[in-house]
Amino acid sequence: MSKITGDAINVNLLKRVFEYVKPYRAVFRWSVALTLLLAVITPVRPYLIGYTLDQFILKGNYKGLVSMIILMVALLVLQTLVQYSQTLSTNTLGQSAIRDLRINVFNHISKLRLKYFDQTPIGQLITRTVSDLETIADIFSEGLIAMVGDLLQVVVIIGVMLYMDWELTLVVLLPIPFLIIATRIFQKAIKVAFQEIRTEVSNLNTYLQEHISGISIIQYFAREEQEYKKFKKINSRYRDANIRSNWYYSIFFPVVELISALSLGLLIWYGAKMILDKPLNVKPGTITTFIMFINMLFRPIRELADKFNTLQMGMVGAERVFKVLDTDEATENKGTYAPAKMEGEISFEQVWFSYNQDGEVPEDGYVLKNISFEVKPGQTVALVGATGAGKSSTINILNRFYEIQKGTIKVDGVNIKDYELGYLRSHIATVLQDVFLFSDTIFNNVTLSNPAITIDEVVAAAKKVGAHDFIERLPGGYHYNVMERGATLSAGQAQLLSFIRALVYQPAILVLDEATSSVDTETEMLIQNAIDKLMNGRTSIVIAHRLSTIQKADLIIVLDKGEIKEKGTHQQLLKIDGYYKRLYELQFSSAGIAKD
Repeated sequence: MSKITGDAINVNLLKRVFEYVKPYRAVFRWSVALTLLLAVITPVRPYLIGYTLDQFILKGNYKGLVSMIILMVALLVLQTLVQYSQTLSTNTLGQSAIRDLRINVFNHISKLRLKYFDQTPIGQLITRTVSDLETIADIFSEGLIAMVGDLLQVVVIIGVMLYMDWELTLVVLLPIPFLIIATRIFQKAIKVAFQEIRTEVSNLNTYLQEHISGISIIQYFAREEQEYKKFKKINSRYRDANIRSNWYYSIFFPVVELISALSLGLLIWYGAKMILDKPLNVKPGTITTFIMFINMLFRPIRELADKFNTLQMGMVGAERVFKVLDTDEATENKGTYAPAKMEGEISFEQVWFSYNQDGEVPEDGYVLKNISFEVKPGQTVALVGATGAGKSSTINILNRFYEIQKGTIKVDGVNIKDYELGYLRSHIATVLQDVFLFSDTIFNNVTLSNPAITIDEVVAAAKKVGAHDFIERLPGGYHYNVMERGATLSAGQAQLLSFIRALVYQPAILVLDEATSSVDTETEMLIQNAIDKLMNGRTSIVIAHRLSTIQKADLIIVLDKGEIKEKGTHQQLLKIDGYYKRLYELQFSSAGIAKD
């Protein structure tokens, strides 16, 4: 990955940014043209003021004075309109390019493997997608184009000054080397400060995202005070980084004003000397014009350092954003197989899997070892085992959230890698123990904003699941906003919505991952009948600790430390004096004790 090193701008990185400007070439050209025009016309007004002083005011030419005033007012109006159009066009260009880039980043992130999210804080990705992208927008609105305009304005002003009086110009420019040195020192210091600010913003976002999401855990364990102290430290580092950048500005700007005053002093001294020694060579209008030019000259030079750092911070943001885009963690989607109908036959053939997706994996590093089983269309297979046995991993690799290292997984006799990824996942509906609901309506949470699913289909599915009555009692019914993560619903109600979601998508394969473990006995009884209807005619994979929910399964697989220890029906496994029988007897005994 390319980086910004030293003070140089990475040209290749800048080219990548400008790739997103190509659809807006007309706006870009218009912005550049307006910037150049503004740089050219801005110095004209001071020149006209000096010319008016010498040619009309001092000579008492009232008629000519009125004409020049009208000309200058017209020029001011033109400059205002150009400034307005230039600001609007550059900001429109930046925001349009960033809109496209942000869409590209989000689309890329949504396709990344779960492994990437296991290793990357969500707050960091939010920073990349929001604030880092805004720094790239500044490349257009406050960075590169503005720098070109300022540089051209400086060149035009110096050119006009040399044309008017080259000796006076050289005297005025004597302090410029000091300004260049001060600007370089400031530019290097502020770049480091800005990088610290970006780092602390990322840390702050990450901390806030994690701890607000986990606020219930913090309150359950009364950790508010401790987390408050941690947040104070992170926030203080962010404050200190901003104060350092402001401190550099507080030094640099007065230094620039001091150098500007020095230049003005030299102008007055030398101009007065020339007027006294050679009164015909230097006119009052020239001195007046040069005084205005000094202010116009030092302002863009002073701002160049700031804009150069804006450009560099945009490049730093671009580097971070493109690092996300260059992440080669997206699930390969080279498959194109997408038949009209999926039957739902599943076959695992000597499958080995490890969450370590890079390099060689030692045998003890595999979470699934030599897994083989078959499920016919419409059959139900149950996975049983202790926590960490590999049950959820089996589901993850079936959906291709992670890639297996050895073996083959087939659906309907076709390797899952040959399926078009979206097609494969859309035909596998998963009901998880931890139901995730978005801050949106019940209808949108069920359909996931799929326009092909109608409200009538959702209502029909809700009635089958037994959730229609409680939904109708909510304010707004199916248009009730469940808030973030379904905070306004009970665990049982959220679980019922996940069943509706699975039902309306009419999957060929149904996965129930501890789907009833989060609900009470009454709710479990309510949805058990719905589960039977949902599983009817569909290939189903059921993960459950409660063995009472899987006794009807066509095949029960007992996993232990990633290996299949036992396979068979409920009755077959009970006849074996093994893990399943011991687990069944333990649960039966516990249930019996509970009844007493």
